[in-house]
Amino acid sequence: MGPSPWGDHSSFILMASLNWYLLTSIHKVKHRIHFILCSAIIFQRIQHCAKSIEFLPQIKLQNNLSPVFSYNPCEDFYGYACGNWEANHLRTGTMESSNVFDVLLEENQLILKRLLEVPQLRVGSSAKEKAIQFYHSCMDTQQIEAEGAQPLKELINQVGGWNVTGPEKQTDFNQTLQTLMGKYNTFPFFRAYVGPNSSDPSTNIIQVRGSAGDGSWKGQSQGTFVLVMGFKSQVVRVYFSYLMKLGTLLGGPQNVTSTFISFALSFISNLQKEVTPLQKRRERGMLFYHTTIRELQEKAPAIDWLSCLQAAFHPVQLNISQPIVVHDMDYLKGMSSTVNHSFVLQIYMILCLVGNLSPALDSRFQDARRELFEKLHGKTGESGMVLAHRWKKCLSDTSTFFEPVLGEMIVQEIFPQETKELVGILLPPPKHKLSLISFSSFHSHLIHCQGQVTSLFLTNVPSFFGSEVEIRRRSQAVNSGCSLSFSASSWEVFPWSVHSYYSLRRHAVVFPAGMFRSPFFHAEFPSAVNFGAMGVIMAHELLHAFYDYGSCPRCNRDALVRGTDCLVEQYERYSLQGLRINGTFTLLENAADTGGLAIAYQAYKNWLKKHKQERNLPGSGLSHHQLFYISFANVMNTLLILFILDPHSPPPLRVRGPLSNSQDFARHFHCSSTAPMNPAFKCHIW
Repeated sequence: MGPSPWGDHSSFILMASLNWYLLTSIHKVKHRIHFILCSAIIFQRIQHCAKSIEFLPQIKLQNNLSPVFSYNPCEDFYGYACGNWEANHLRTGTMESSNVFDVLLEENQLILKRLLEVPQLRVGSSAKEKAIQFYHSCMDTQQIEAEGAQPLKELINQVGGWNVTGPEKQTDFNQTLQTLMGKYNTFPFFRAYVGPNSSDPSTNIIQVRGSAGDGSWKGQSQGTFVLVMGFKSQVVRVYFSYLMKLGTLLGGPQNVTSTFISFALSFISNLQKEVTPLQKRRERGMLFYHTTIRELQEKAPAIDWLSCLQAAFHPVQLNISQPIVVHDMDYLKGMSSTVNHSFVLQIYMILCLVGNLSPALDSRFQDARRELFEKLHGKTGESGMVLAHRWKKCLSDTSTFFEPVLGEMIVQEIFPQETKELVGILLPPPKHKLSLISFSSFHSHLIHCQGQVTSLFLTNVPSFFGSEVEIRRRSQAVNSGCSLSFSASSWEVFPWSVHSYYSLRRHAVVFPAGMFRSPFFHAEFPSAVNFGAMGVIMAHELLHAFYDYGSCPRCNRDALVRGTDCLVEQYERYSLQGLRINGTFTLLENAADTGGLAIAYQAYKNWLKKHKQERNLPGSGLSHHQLFYISFANVMNTLLILFILDPHSPPPLRVRGPLSNSQDFARHFHCSSTAPMNPAFKCHIW
């Protein structure tokens, strides 16, 4: 084996104290790495069985890590380590939880469900009480069914009426657009939002997007109906049927509804023609066009841009010189011209509002939407829309408006107060070039922003639809204002999420609190298990921060090239279900898998030097080192192996590849020199 490409100038080691801790000593690296702890990452202990889904963690761990002895670990370690999980889950699992991450996510959601379903003894005004009220109103299907379509009919009349269901009032186009954008988060002609500034990723900027990134056009913010695939006729027919159903459910006569829906679809077709193809915008350098509201007003004068954007982002004060980013200026100019020559603006805008708010109505509207997705994607197709339980829909809706509140609720439930001080062991020594964005400061900011929403939420809103509309009315501007003023630490996942990720834009490694639970981590587990699962996950994500190899000028470049070439060749020799792996496409993830395993195992060995007493797993017959590798493999448990455009290799190969490169694995499982899991030539990068 050649010298490490990182020479003697750096080491990257995950270590542990009590269960584990993070130690890193990266030198001469220009990146700043932030650990965004989406919730306080601390040790989980079970105080009361009734307070946790996890009962007797040692027994659960034994079930998870029990190997299948009919498999030879030196020939098929994935089958050896994961076969029992697959067999057990085939009997008890669902298609919604086909891998270990999905199972853990559903457990986290069940915790939130239980917390939100506490009896309402009084109508309070705190953010937590508002979240519980909202969830309960969503679960009150009896009242939702009794109200039917009436709440939306009344709202339509308030914004000028709709020719589909009755006469329209004479309204000002821009005034209606301002109302839809500011109060109901509905954007019929374009999407205005706050996003990262391409010229300064540490800040956010108002952005105007006229079309989706693939050239499709979204009719409204939630994506309830999205005309895609080049406006193909078969797709239009499906949407026409869906929109017809919405119109008739709202009381529109069949013939009248058909006429006006046809007008609206024709108008959408005209808008679609103004969309500039993504490739052309990229070639012309127009993906991120920096401009001002004044220039946008000159180029697309049909829209009162300052008033509309002010309505969307109130109470943030905007002016005509406000910097913004436009993603398709040609579309906005063409859209402006189309709007000036159309007679169906009110019909179309209200149709967008209907598409946005109808999911909050009774089961007839739910059935219509489900039928739409099934026709477009199949019963469990690309849309991912399946027949979910009502509580999952209500939890999703509640988290949309009360994410910080739910995050705090689940953290308090999962992590007892007396263990929170242990989070300090995750902090690296000050000399290292790492910085920690503390959860407390970011969380308090989010709670402050959320408090602005909940403090304005009407206490006596009588129904779920009213709750949905009222919170939407208040939250659009509040969330936008908070995003503008506080960007660097925003999350891209919920705190109860189970997927870590590396944000290239922020040079940030994010580990949601929802991950720090069994089977990835538990205070009662042997440290070998915590290192093998959570330790490898953390090391894997941290390595993504160093994909820019030029950031280490003193590294051994020749060894680095040899290592990456070796990995490409290794994975391209693999096949699964008759299909071969693209070693170049999956290289970065394969490198992080191999490096993450090596780093976490080295960290575990360093931990053992300081902690002679390692907790055993009774009855397993496995050494601590063997437990480490089985725990690593169990992270990859899955029922479905999908060959899709995924930069990761399929799970069985994410086990086989890294372990085949580990001499330590071969030694602890006593693999012969001819065993498939112990090839003579092994690839190393880190």
